[in-house]
Amino acid sequence: MHSLEPLTAGVGPYDALRRTAFLLERSRQHSRRVEAFRGAAKVVAEQGEDAIAERVADGTLTDLPGIGRSTAGVIEQAVAGELPAYLARQQEDEGGPLTDLDDGAAALVEAVVGDCHTHSDWSDGGSPIEEMVLTAVELGQEWMVLTDHSPRLRIANGLSVERLQKQLRLVERIDGALGDSFRLLKGIEVDILDDGGLDQTEEMLDRLDIVTASVHSKLRAPKGAMTQRMLGAVRNPRVDVLGHCTGRLVTGGRGTRPQSEFDARAVFEACAEHGVAVEINSRPERCDPPDELIELARDLGCLFAIDSDAHAPGQLEMKVYGCERAHRLGIDADRIVTTWGAERLLEWSGSRRS
Repeated sequence: MHSLEPLTAGVGPYDALRRTAFLLERSRQHSRRVEAFRGAAKVVAEQGEDAIAERVADGTLTDLPGIGRSTAGVIEQAVAGELPAYLARQQEDEGGPLTDLDDGAAALVEAVVGDCHTHSDWSDGGSPIEEMVLTAVELGQEWMVLTDHSPRLRIANGLSVERLQKQLRLVERIDGALGDSFRLLKGIEVDILDDGGLDQTEEMLDRLDIVTASVHSKLRAPKGAMTQRMLGAVRNPRVDVLGHCTGRLVTGGRGTRPQSEFDARAVFEACAEHGVAVEINSRPERCDPPDELIELARDLGCLFAIDSDAHAPGQLEMKVYGCERAHRLGIDADRIVTTWGAERLLEWSGSRRS
């Protein structure tokens, strides 16, 4: 995985709008601003750049629904062959490294070629699957698992069996069109139910390449109940990754939230026994698990997955935060499943189901 090179003069309006939205997402700016640029890019794609240039020439660009003053300025300057000033500012202010890395952490960033936890606008993500894939390719990833939410998480527009079936058909078509350069894998972020069961049918889970299982409700449950709940999921052969295991929030617009109480040793021993990877969730607001739990999982022999939990294309690069922590805490790269090639990953997940 690598950062994107800055765009220069001569960029077309569609690419200028996409990159602006990416940088806004990357720097965690307000979602309405991001949506304005993503929406304008969609309008440009639908109209075609020749038709957009004609509207710039005759002064009717802002007559198009979804084109406002800021997005029109980017389009007009791009059509004129200039680097749009708004994009130039974003590249200057937000286009640098997300964090300082030493050589070892930087090497781990390059070694991480996949992502087991991403979302699209099929659930609570902000962009179509195709846009998530295109950005992952541009960032140098080799594979990505699409893991939209399961049905019980209604606030996140979780996928019913019927909607998941439709999504899987689309994922297969997209993956089939990508050739050998990139793999889009079928997955889900399945909710762990109160009794340790999984919020999707066994039949549907068996059709997936990777299952990331997470707790999203009753996060303040008693320690014993939470432990049994998580153990039930980890012991299920359909679960590959234990997502953001403490559920904590440490910063961000949603405020803070303390971590759930559970017997981490028992849960991580079960992860090691059953070959379930412990997710190092790279979202800055989660930073989950905390360092001491990563160290415990390390010492117990667990595998790990450094994931972005991206809900927008500009968040895919946030895996650098997880890489920095993993390197600092002494996690060997070969124990991180997101450094593996797609075939090795699929062999691993397949062997767990056999």
